[in-house]
Amino acid sequence: MRKQKITIELSIFETIEDLPSAHQELMRKAVEARKNAYAPYSNFEVGAAVLLENGEVVIGNNQENASYPSGLCAERVAVFQAGAKYPGISISSIAISATSKNYLVDKPAAPCGNCRQAISEYEVKQRSAIKLFLMGETGEVIVCNSLADILPLAFDSSFLE
Repeated sequence: MRKQKITIELSIFETIEDLPSAHQELMRKAVEARKNAYAPYSNFEVGAAVLLENGEVVIGNNQENASYPSGLCAERVAVFQAGAKYPGISISSIAISATSKNYLVDKPAAPCGNCRQAISEYEVKQRSAIKLFLMGETGEVIVCNSLADILPLAFDSSFLE
């Protein structure tokens, strides 16, 4: 037997204002997108803004349904919309912001497992990393250099060859 340690490196910014201006704008678009979330069951609203290599920004927000799990998370709404509207254009980065009607979300919210898998598919497909910017309603912004950082040992298309 051998052991292997997997480590990741994150960048942590104290506030959105500490981000470079281009990334501040992307996060602000995620914040705006979350305001249109449809979350009557969880009261947890998430917005995502996807920056494409051509400069286009595609937004998404969570869309719930009384028939769980028929809804979709903000990240998948945005990523799938980007793939449908701009096929073949790589995703550079994704900003994600979350809030709740029940409490203050003061720490960054990371994508759920389904969203990590979906974003991973695009990283593998485009053969380049997707940078993630994660934020709650207020407080720190965590930046991951790649989805692979938060989903090591991912299942991808190489297993299906």
